[in-house]
Amino acid sequence: MRIRLDISYDGTHFRGWARQPGLRTVQGTIEQALARIVGSEAQLVVAGRTDAGVHASGQVAHVDLDEAQWARLGARRGPDAQDPAGSLARRLRGVLGAYADATVTRTSIAPGGFDARFSAVWRRYRYRLADDASGYDPLARHDTTSIRGELDVAAMDEAARGLIGLHDFAAYCKAREEATTIRTLLDYRWRRDDAGVLVAEVKADAFCHSMVRALVGACAAVGEGRLDPGDLVRLRDELTRTSAFKVLAARGLTLAEVGYPADELLAARAEQTRNRRDRDEPID
Repeated sequence: MRIRLDISYDGTHFRGWARQPGLRTVQGTIEQALARIVGSEAQLVVAGRTDAGVHASGQVAHVDLDEAQWARLGARRGPDAQDPAGSLARRLRGVLGAYADATVTRTSIAPGGFDARFSAVWRRYRYRLADDASGYDPLARHDTTSIRGELDVAAMDEAARGLIGLHDFAAYCKAREEATTIRTLLDYRWRRDDAGVLVAEVKADAFCHSMVRALVGACAAVGEGRLDPGDLVRLRDELTRTSAFKVLAARGLTLAEVGYPADELLAARAEQTRNRRDRDEPID
């Protein structure tokens, strides 16, 4: 039985999503809680593996339970017995704790053909950046990066929109051997929220390693006046990493949403993605 899990976490004290021996990770934490409930180990497959310090409000994963695990999940009286898949989220929250920095917001039986990673058609990230115009909010220190000076948000937005489309983003990705850096950037824009904090929305079919934080750092350089908006396209087309901008901190980055096609298209999308990116990880 394949179960879909919708997950949120504060990445501050995690060493990223992926399970690593001796390190605290989101995957390891949730899988430990899951094992307590279903009686044995079960491995999560995630839509996008986030780096250390990156947060998520809309992460998606799936887990395949064998017959014994499914039977144990349903072997309860009361409402849980009527909807064992749906009640799993509540039981996981009970194991993780009331004030845990990772939680499962919803669980459900996955539609046929669903694969959390390969069925996804896009991922959307949000980045929060405070400058001197917005000031520093200590209550937002875990999910907001601070930068000195006042940034020109209009110039940043112009630069961001110029990068949209299907391109090779090697200049904005940390290299991985034999992994493609060709991505479709579906949307990239900047605005100030009601508190004056600069907020970026970045949406793509997938992201290569450190891509979002590099894109954000490049636009911050534009906002500071160190680069012109058109420079970001020129740097992209040079296809090499550059010291013209900094990759900004993970703390400001949140995986906000993962998009999937209609249920009847899930299996076809998964097969298409596997064929196109069998060596690549849709991570940031």
